[in-house]
Amino acid sequence: MNIIRIGNAPCSWGSLEFDGMKGKAIGYAQMLDELTATGYTGTELGDWGYMPTDPAALRGELARRGLTLLGAFVPVALKDPVAHAPGETRVLQVARLLAAVHQLSGSDTAPFLVLADDNGSVTTRTQNAGRIQPGMGLTNTEWGTYAGGANRIAAAVKRETGLRTVFHHHCAGYVETPDEIDTLLQRTDPALLGLVFDTGHLAFGSGRSGGASVTEALDRFADRIWYLHFKDCHAAVADRARVEGWDYFASVRQGVFCELGKGCVDFAAVRDWLRHRNYSGWALVEQDVLPGMGSPRESAQRNRDFLKTLGF
Repeated sequence: MNIIRIGNAPCSWGSLEFDGMKGKAIGYAQMLDELTATGYTGTELGDWGYMPTDPAALRGELARRGLTLLGAFVPVALKDPVAHAPGETRVLQVARLLAAVHQLSGSDTAPFLVLADDNGSVTTRTQNAGRIQPGMGLTNTEWGTYAGGANRIAAAVKRETGLRTVFHHHCAGYVETPDEIDTLLQRTDPALLGLVFDTGHLAFGSGRSGGASVTEALDRFADRIWYLHFKDCHAAVADRARVEGWDYFASVRQGVFCELGKGCVDFAAVRDWLRHRNYSGWALVEQDVLPGMGSPRESAQRNRDFLKTLGF
């Protein structure tokens, strides 16, 4: 049986990419200590500057805790062609750090550059997260620009560092619904761009009461899934968000992304799907713990304990 290894992310300790949604400041050293103590063996970089940006220093912090660097999330406003060049510059800065740490580590796991939209920056998409209608999406011409930018950046990452790029579908961005994910994948080069499949964003972004069938989406995108993010979605909160018209940030603050096992994502079915497909990569837990939502360490422990009950 192939082994699925489990990591956790800085965002689970309140290091979120959105201004105004960051939790209590927890330094990277405490975060890494607690991540290790709660049973995880990999992590992502977090926002640029959160962890050391010197390759040797970062490698040292990870090595002394036995952690593998899995990737880094970098947002780019891909709809805007003017954003492509500066976006590529930022992405390559991060990718070079990932590649250098990987080279120093000698690990058999090459980290991914996790490319995403500039989520939360477009009013219509942010206000309607979880209930996106077709008329709120990109035009055919805009899709060409968007996919072209993703291809360009993924090609640059591969050329400059040898690393692979995965796209993170995400609520409050232009690639949220299953159909939007499908469109992006159809318009991008499968040799350059894969998908990081996020279970919670898929469930909420589907717009379906009770959440979409995650395994149905896994089947739909199977050939492009290179990496996984484990996140859960609280169906009752998601339904209330749709009824009351909450924006994305209000939904997150109200706990739409709950701890694993407390929402509508069938993780036992996800496990069975992964085993059937002989997936042997990593899954990264992401738990948005905001002020007033409890202790990140305790939440991380409960999430890890839940996954152990399923054989992860």
